[in-house]
Amino acid sequence: MNLFDTINEEIKKAMLAKDKVRLEALRGIKKEFLEARAAKGAHNELSNETAVVILQKMAKQRRDSADIYLSQNRDDLAETELAQLNVIQEFLPPQMSPEELEEEVKKIIAEVGATSMKDMGKVMGVAIKQLAGKAEGRLISEVVKRLLG
Repeated sequence: MNLFDTINEEIKKAMLAKDKVRLEALRGIKKEFLEARAAKGAHNELSNETAVVILQKMAKQRRDSADIYLSQNRDDLAETELAQLNVIQEFLPPQMSPEELEEEVKKIIAEVGATSMKDMGKVMGVAIKQLAGKAEGRLISEVVKRLLG
């Protein structure tokens, strides 16, 4: 079963359970998936890889919003964002540990032949493609900077 179908099943379960926060998060995911399927060139299809990218973007948005709300002492709004973030994260593949991420980035640096910060763009291009769905871009960037710097 692909992620789109899984989300539809989870929406039904959330409706039966009358779980408003989960239902709202799932409907938001479905909306993004439908928009991606309707996009020009998508041919009404949504691959799991594309779905994971969408989920990562949504997770980042929720995380950023929660940080802003917390900085403005709006704990009520931050709680909602964090609850939705937890629902979104259920459908994302497990994230790499910092040690695993560092190992993969070291391999990529060796593969590309990078020696200094001038080569960061080359390393990031390969790293983002290879580690998509397994680690956040921000974390990848931090590790690359530390290893090349």
